[in-house]
Amino acid sequence: MARSRCARGLTLAVLLLAGLGVARPASANPLDAFGFGSRGAAMGSAAAADVQDFSANYYNPAGLARARALEVSLGYFRADSYLYMNGQNNQVDPVHGLVGGLVAPGQLFGVPFAFGLGLHLPDQRLSRVRALPQDQPVWELYDNRNQRVYLAANLAVSPFKWLQIGGGLSFMAATAGSVDITGNVDVLKVESSEVRNQVSADLTAIRYPQVGARIAVNDRLAFALVYRGQFRLTLDLDATLAGDISLGAAGTPLTTALYTLQTDSVNAFLPQQVVVGSSWSPIDDLKVDLDLTWVNWSAYVAPVAQVSINLDIPPPQGGWPASISPPTTPVATAVIPIVMHDRVVPHVGAEWRAIVRPKYQGFLRAGYEFDQSPIAPQTGQTNYVDRDRHAFSAGVGVRLVKLTSVLPGDVRVDAHGQLSVLPTSLTLKSDPSDLVGDYTAGGHIWNVGGTVTVGF
Repeated sequence: MARSRCARGLTLAVLLLAGLGVARPASANPLDAFGFGSRGAAMGSAAAADVQDFSANYYNPAGLARARALEVSLGYFRADSYLYMNGQNNQVDPVHGLVGGLVAPGQLFGVPFAFGLGLHLPDQRLSRVRALPQDQPVWELYDNRNQRVYLAANLAVSPFKWLQIGGGLSFMAATAGSVDITGNVDVLKVESSEVRNQVSADLTAIRYPQVGARIAVNDRLAFALVYRGQFRLTLDLDATLAGDISLGAAGTPLTTALYTLQTDSVNAFLPQQVVVGSSWSPIDDLKVDLDLTWVNWSAYVAPVAQVSINLDIPPPQGGWPASISPPTTPVATAVIPIVMHDRVVPHVGAEWRAIVRPKYQGFLRAGYEFDQSPIAPQTGQTNYVDRDRHAFSAGVGVRLVKLTSVLPGDVRVDAHGQLSVLPTSLTLKSDPSDLVGDYTAGGHIWNVGGTVTVGF
């Protein structure tokens, strides 16, 4: 019995610590999945050449230079996932939170310029880490993808009426931490063991660049080029378990055990992107926008921790009693690389100014986006689940013109809805004895929200 209790106690401690070093679902950024602000989301995120509000901080920072008045925006959105495997809902967490920002235009030596801030703030959690083995099925690009704070700061300038240039930095937070456990393990009565623990963590800002340009051919046609840099959110964790092993609470320690674990993993990864966009107004009240986004998914880093483990339990003088068998060092995780392919994602959107009155205007919007899955077929041991995504969106907007002298600028109210469809298909495993086996996967995601913008 003593042998069993000792093994269980030490093995539990080892597993709790080792569990911190297994696979973590990596992710991209919530704006890639659901857009930024209701106007952009309603138009399928086709906005690189046709944006000038706070959402330019994501879609194209050059668009900030088109603003003509100080604007402050605040909105909210919610995305609910209904993703299934073999007909069972995988309970992927919903994503919801505040979006907003500001645009502050001005002039420098007669040249228009602007400063902008953009923010996405989840209202459920600021950051999320999940520990899952790499062979456990997980919706790789959705399960953990949007549990992130996003902040961007940009500057833009318009040296000519037909040219706007802008750029800045976006910020995410990486995590580093440590766990220290010390004390005494009573082999004969594990529940009487005394242990102490100390946990510390640190969030470090990660910055990545984004730049953009917009060229207006004339009043009806414009083109844009945007670059978004690559970033990695790392999770570095050190864990130490040190303590005496004794027979009975008052017994002399048999030996001192030392267990150390160090993990280095990528908790979130955003590949670099290049966007080529256009905006065309065939008539005064209609805009048609098209963006093509190249995403460097082939640079994706497998979300599996690199683990370094050391377990040192020297035998006591005279050797171990026959009833006790100390645990051995756990086998290191064998990292299986994830294979992903670069993709070009088309976004198309349209906006019709359906109502034009001296004091208000009304808009109808629609959009479509197609994301071909970048993840190679999961026929082997890994199970990074994904499917092609068809995103259909629509929205409405109202612009109130100069309501009062207190608000000399416009007030805009926008709302959007988006349905993402991931067609169900079958994944066939190459090994008939695979523990997970063949499975079907698919589902849909609903995304709704609204944004209010006030001009001054």
